[in-house]
Amino acid sequence: MKIYDGASASSPQSVLYNRCNIDLAAGGISFEEVPCQNLEDVLGGFGRSFQMLAREEITDAFAPQNPLIVNTGLLTGSDVMTGLRIYFSAYSPLKVSNKGLPAAMWSAGSGKFGCKFKWCGVDELVFRNKSTEPVLALLREGESGPSLELKPAQHLLGLDSHEKIMALQKEYGDAHFAVIGTAGENFENVYFAAVALSTENQLKSGDDKSRWAGRGGMGSVMGSKNLIAIVAQAKDKFGKLTPALRDLNREISGGVGSRKFREKKKGGLGGTWANYEPLQKLYLVPENNFRPTANDGIEEIFRDNLEDKFFIKAESCFRCGIHCHKNMYTLDADGKQGEFLAKFDYEPLNLLSTNLGVHDPHQAAKLIKRVDLLGMDSISCGSTISYVLDYNSRHPETPLANGATFGDFEKIMELVEETGQGRLPQVGRGVKRLADQMNEPGYAMQVKGLELPAYLPDTNPGYPWAIAGGHMSMYTFLLLALEGNTSMDYWVKAITERGYAALRDDMTGACKFAGISPDMALTAIKEASGLEVDQQELQAAIRRAFLRGLVLERKQGYEDGDYTLPAQVFENPNGNLKTENFITPEFFTEMKAKVWEVLEPEMEAL
Repeated sequence: MKIYDGASASSPQSVLYNRCNIDLAAGGISFEEVPCQNLEDVLGGFGRSFQMLAREEITDAFAPQNPLIVNTGLLTGSDVMTGLRIYFSAYSPLKVSNKGLPAAMWSAGSGKFGCKFKWCGVDELVFRNKSTEPVLALLREGESGPSLELKPAQHLLGLDSHEKIMALQKEYGDAHFAVIGTAGENFENVYFAAVALSTENQLKSGDDKSRWAGRGGMGSVMGSKNLIAIVAQAKDKFGKLTPALRDLNREISGGVGSRKFREKKKGGLGGTWANYEPLQKLYLVPENNFRPTANDGIEEIFRDNLEDKFFIKAESCFRCGIHCHKNMYTLDADGKQGEFLAKFDYEPLNLLSTNLGVHDPHQAAKLIKRVDLLGMDSISCGSTISYVLDYNSRHPETPLANGATFGDFEKIMELVEETGQGRLPQVGRGVKRLADQMNEPGYAMQVKGLELPAYLPDTNPGYPWAIAGGHMSMYTFLLLALEGNTSMDYWVKAITERGYAALRDDMTGACKFAGISPDMALTAIKEASGLEVDQQELQAAIRRAFLRGLVLERKQGYEDGDYTLPAQVFENPNGNLKTENFITPEFFTEMKAKVWEVLEPEMEAL
């Protein structure tokens, strides 16, 4: 990216980004420097890619014309701590309107791949069409600029996500990798395949510790193009920390914003895993397909109850001082670290254990590990399987698939395996399609085609306005538990004024776990790029990007009926919850009208 002197939010054309266009069918490759048209372009990520996707007419996510856009944020690869993220954007096979049209979507991941990608000298790759043979894209840093070459990748087929990364490490030194797993190779029957991103820890230890661009089936889109891997090979590039940047990084690693994700001994709350205990006090932890039973079995997964049974180690992404990863190892007889088992984050842990009726931590670790190795999004996979188990409990005489029920670990593992191998398309194509096929959509935990994360829809009427993952693109998922307000005015403002603020980090390249405040974001942008942006300009860009996402949904056939919650929330409220069941049909209908009253005039102005 080139930023000329005097560049600011009012002169985005003074910023040029380097794009590489790849025609996978013809093998054509070209680089171009593109002037930014607005601050969203400058910041990058989905703020830029959604503007490109808006110009496309796509009716099938697996059509060759559907572009796969891989890009970074302004802070990716910089010396700003957690400036690591890279974004995969396309029309999603999973996020679809009731008319069946795919919607624009992005997925983000950390690790070191994004840095290596940026250090090659490119800001964006745009893959079009489909290769006739399996290929990998080799992106390299050269003396005269970046280069890209398409190379045969037949030898990678059949390997799981971790095996692909380790095989590529042997071929390409000083590089990092983005790969699809078995699920991505079987994209026609698995719509929620993810993209695995290599990490320093993984390459050094040999353990399967990938980071993931998981939501929306970007691994499936990648597989549909016969693109098996992307290699980014470049030397590490570190700048000289200014005093302001040094202070910023100290605040990121030890300040209030990242407190939730740090270890308790470092003044933190213990990571996302720590969500279990406060949510369980209110019986808000999803169980048995998002239907808490108000029992104490969930406590078996509490971290405090596992400390003496496993070796739990806080580890981190590249150059990050937060150490949010809570990696589980076996505990040797001498109390030392044994074999790596899995990473216990709240989302995969809940959706692949307690929400399936599985409370044994050893079994949970096996399920998480297998979903990762097969290369599936744990949220979509877990939420779809929980529907299967729920359906089977309601229809014991005519069950789905292998007849698995809640808590039946062996059969649940079989469902995971068969789904990832592409042998269970009714499961692999996501819960919306499965529930519609079975004519029982009321307890399918999805909104707009995307499976829900591990936060109850009973507590979050903001889900329908999330333009990507339900909790990562609309920060309303914990508001009821934290603030307890159920008034109409509160929730309208929460959706239209607060929730979408989470989208900033899906443009800049910083990690959401860093907890960067608005003022810290301005400092990060200035210190990393020299770009002068004020708070009003930044907030306006974030809001435009959010509204553009909603406009794109309308373009793809989304109508009033798409913006709703699972019918079970309205028709059969769960009396076990210790929070108020306030989302009645009347409340939601009135709230929806008021939300659109705020947003639609601005959407029309775009």
